[in-house]
Amino acid sequence: MKRLLWLLPVLVLAPLGWAAFAPIGLVTRDELFEIPPGTYARRMAGDKVEILPDRIDLTLGLNDQLLLRNRDEVPQQFGPVLIMPGQSFRLPFEVASTYSFACSAHASGQMSVVVAPTPEAGWQRLQWRWQQWQKRWKEENR
Repeated sequence: MKRLLWLLPVLVLAPLGWAAFAPIGLVTRDELFEIPPGTYARRMAGDKVEILPDRIDLTLGLNDQLLLRNRDEVPQQFGPVLIMPGQSFRLPFEVASTYSFACSAHASGQMSVVVAPTPEAGWQRLQWRWQQWQKRWKEENR
């Protein structure tokens, strides 16, 4: 029994160690947000339509490209860019900071993009993985 007790910390710490120090690999650096068809019509009909979040979180070197796709029937304004129906707009970020944009897809007319630095190996990387897991879990359980 005592021999098995030493195995318990190893079984717990080994996955945490991997998560803290293993490189992060993602399929794409794009963080996609779509404006669905009928958004403008619903907003004009009085619906409080919240399509995009007020704040988008990105991470340098991992998911540092915002990709907006306009599937609505009318153009949408994002910062200085007019995204026509059916078009996509990709905005890469190269500096960790908080960015504010005018956005016609929001009822408030504003949106923030917070770009965090690349997580260092260790505690930062472990926290980043935990936050990404929570984000995916929330999206799957809506």
